[in-house]
Amino acid sequence: MAFILTFLGKGGVGSTTMAIASAHSYAQQGKKVLLAVQDSSPCFSALLGKDVGKEVTEIVPNLNAIRLHSSKLLEDSWEKVEELEKKYLRSPILKNIYGSELSLLPGMDEALTLNYLREQDEQYDIIIFDSKNALSCLRMFGIPDTLSWYIRRMRDILANSDIVKGLSPFIQPVSSAVLNVSWNADNFASQPTNEANELLENGKKAVHNPSRVAAFLVTNDQTSAIASALYLWGGAQQIGLTVGGVLLNQSTNTPEITAQFHPLAINPIPQTTNQDWNSIMALLPDFQENARQAPKPLEIDTSKREVKIFLPGFAKKQVKLSQSGPEITIEAGDQRRNIFLPPPLKGQPVKGAKFQDKYLVISL
Repeated sequence: MAFILTFLGKGGVGSTTMAIASAHSYAQQGKKVLLAVQDSSPCFSALLGKDVGKEVTEIVPNLNAIRLHSSKLLEDSWEKVEELEKKYLRSPILKNIYGSELSLLPGMDEALTLNYLREQDEQYDIIIFDSKNALSCLRMFGIPDTLSWYIRRMRDILANSDIVKGLSPFIQPVSSAVLNVSWNADNFASQPTNEANELLENGKKAVHNPSRVAAFLVTNDQTSAIASALYLWGGAQQIGLTVGGVLLNQSTNTPEITAQFHPLAINPIPQTTNQDWNSIMALLPDFQENARQAPKPLEIDTSKREVKIFLPGFAKKQVKLSQSGPEITIEAGDQRRNIFLPPPLKGQPVKGAKFQDKYLVISL
C-alpha cells in the first residue's frame, strides 16, 4: 500500500516546489512514486522540465506524474457506474448516457480525485498529491467521514420512516415490476449502502493512519502565510489528517515561529536558484517518521471518560460542540468532525469541555 503525502499552505508559498522535490527524493531512494497534481497552468511542467498531461508520464526513473482533470476522471469512471447499474438493476437505464456528456456537480471533483488516488494505491510506494488549493485538499480527504455520517443518518431515517413502513407491502412488487430488483422492506434502507459503508470505513482508517496518509505545512515568515498555515493545521486535525511538520520556505526560523507551531518540527528551506532540487532535497525531513511522531488528532481515554481533540489554530469561541446519540460533533472553521464514541462511553452525555495546550478536552 502506498504512503500518500500532501502539502498545505497559502497560494504562492511553495507547496508545488516542495511536492516536486519530495517526489524526486523518494524516486532517488528507489521508491516507485506518482506525483499527481491539479494545477492546470504551465508552471508545473516548467518546474518539472517535462510536459505533463492527462495521462501518466514518466519524468525520471521511478517517478511518474499526471495532471488530474475532473472531466476526464468522470468520463473514465462512467463505465464503472454502468457496471454498478448492471449489478443492481436487471434492466439498465443509463445505456444512452455517455461520460463525455456529463457535467460535474459541486464536490464531485474532490470525490473523483480521491477515488483516483485510491485506485493507484497498489501500484506505487509513494503518492504525492498537489491540490489546486489547500481547502479543497482538506475537503477531499474529509469525504469518507462526511459521507459515512450522512449514510448512517439517512439509513436510520429510512428505517424508522412511517412512509417506508406504510409502503412496505408494496415495495417488493413495485420494485420488481419497475426496476427489476429484489428489494423488500427489510433491505430497502440499506442496499446497496453496505458496500459503500465498507469503502468509506476503509477510507477513514487510511486518512486517520499517519503511516498511510500525512500532510506537511508549507509557509514562509510572512504573517498572512503563517496565519493560513495555522488555520489549515487545525482544519487537518478536524478531519483526522495527521500533520507531520512544517517546511519554512525561503525563510529563517525564529523563536516566535517555533512557538506558534509547537510541537511540530520545523525545517527551514533557504532560497535556491533554478530549482536546485538536490539542495532542497537535502533539507527535507523524513516525512514518514515525522508523521508517526506527530500529535494524534484524536485521543479517547475510556478510563478517564475523556475525549481529546487536537485543535491548533482555533480559539474556543470558534468551536461548536454538539452531541447526537453515540456521536459527538465538533464544528471548527470549514470542517465538521463526527466522533463515534466507543462502547464504554456510548450514550454518555457531555459533562464539560475546555481548551488546554491546543487540545479540546471533553469530559463524559
